[in-house]
Amino acid sequence: MSAPPRTTHRHRSTVRAPNGVAATSQPLATQTALAVLRAGGGAVDAGIAANAVQCVVEPTGCGLGGDLFAILWRAEDARLVGLESSGPSPRALTADVIAGLGVDALPPYGVLPISVPGCVAGWCALHEAYGRLPLGDVLAPAIGYARDGAPIAPVVAGEWARSVRVLAEQPGFLAVFAPEGRAPRAGETFRNPALAATLEAVASGGRDAFYAGRIAEELERFVAEHGGRLAASDLADFRPRWTEPLSARYRGATLHELPPPGQGLTALQLVKLLDGFEFDAADFGGVHHLHAFVECKKLAYEDRARAICDPAFAELPLDALLDDAYLDERRRTIRADRATDRPAAGSAALAVGDTINLSVADERGDMLSLIQSNFRGMGSGVAPPALGFGLQNRGQLFDLTPGRANSYAPGKRPFHTIIPAFATRDGAPWMAFGVMGGDVQPQGHAWILQNLLDHGMDLQEAGDAPRVRHEGSSEPTGFRARDGGEVLLEPGFAPEALDGLRARGHRARVAAGGGYGGYQAVAREGDAWAGASESRKDGHAGGY
Repeated sequence: MSAPPRTTHRHRSTVRAPNGVAATSQPLATQTALAVLRAGGGAVDAGIAANAVQCVVEPTGCGLGGDLFAILWRAEDARLVGLESSGPSPRALTADVIAGLGVDALPPYGVLPISVPGCVAGWCALHEAYGRLPLGDVLAPAIGYARDGAPIAPVVAGEWARSVRVLAEQPGFLAVFAPEGRAPRAGETFRNPALAATLEAVASGGRDAFYAGRIAEELERFVAEHGGRLAASDLADFRPRWTEPLSARYRGATLHELPPPGQGLTALQLVKLLDGFEFDAADFGGVHHLHAFVECKKLAYEDRARAICDPAFAELPLDALLDDAYLDERRRTIRADRATDRPAAGSAALAVGDTINLSVADERGDMLSLIQSNFRGMGSGVAPPALGFGLQNRGQLFDLTPGRANSYAPGKRPFHTIIPAFATRDGAPWMAFGVMGGDVQPQGHAWILQNLLDHGMDLQEAGDAPRVRHEGSSEPTGFRARDGGEVLLEPGFAPEALDGLRARGHRARVAAGGGYGGYQAVAREGDAWAGASESRKDGHAGGY
């Protein structure tokens, strides 16, 4: 008697196309990327164009005031390159200044958590190195949508309304993002002429138009007017960093992530820990699978809290943290029958945070994974009306306790949550992907790989399948007492899985309503491209 067919978790079909594909969380962004590809642009041009459109119509997850990270497969020379464009804290915001404010943590909103925005510098660095079309042509669709308006999609409209309730008191926020006194409703056209003017300046003047001159001066003036310390000189001195991705093997594939200050190292530790367990298609969502996943996650996140920071301020033991023997030792602490309440950081760790991601592939074989974020959705809430965008609040992730890896210092990059990802097989490019969503991102990267490699899912189903997230590990802002945290299951798992987790001592419950991340992916499948897009968001994948 044959085995019963495996239950499918697919909500839509994987997109396949012969020439190129794009996957984003916003329909207009996907269509823009495809139009750029058809016009002769490459994956980099299409990715920048799509991201710029999202800055107009999806400011709930990205914007010119945020940071940008990317991994690019260059078909011409068959190699991966990484770009880390995250900005540092203001140099004038010293530890003494913060101490004088009497706070024990940087707040989530307002001028204090603002750091230098890296998005535009990242665009310009990518374009200068690998762009094929003029920057003005690449940014033209976003400029048009900002000037003439575009309808807002339903998921974004809901997130926008929530942000207005939280950020309405922040300087400039309502003038930029709620000129009618409320968030735009789903289907309503939103215009942002000030952002159109800012984008036009970048289109004609490149990096210097943003980081020097009028825009930088206006940022300094507006932030200073409200008590902040961001200076035009902080922007003028900022440069993105080209970097070599780190990697780890999993089931015959290799996962590539950017090094700190992002948490890509945590995703690599997590897949290497999971590689010591056996899973098959029937194990998806079972208690063996979920228990092992959560316990490995706990170990990786403990090291994350103690080790990840700006590498310019500490010597990070990257090789030791990814060492097979070290991770084998860590894995042996996991009990098959019992949840761990208080996992400790390993001996290799140092003693001592909404987003968009998009994926594009072009007809020459270049593949881009790009992720860009304000942090906490719409960032600090501080938005200079003359410029049309808000500033990020990444500085909230600094630890104000001295002597730790991520302790605050002026001119230092904070721990960063956003991480693009790439996977290869036998040295050949396979998949450019990402799973947006703060702390959930390393969990999401490992979950997607398992769905594809252990559970036999295709590219779209791997994202549509229900997800798990564990909350409660030590935070990058400081360590706190834990009771094992909580396991949250997205609706769709069998009741037996929840019962089995609880029997092993996990605090576990089913939790709907989001928080499980947003997935985009493009992959090479034979002689065609495949694309998949998060069914929990507004967007889609498309090809030509």
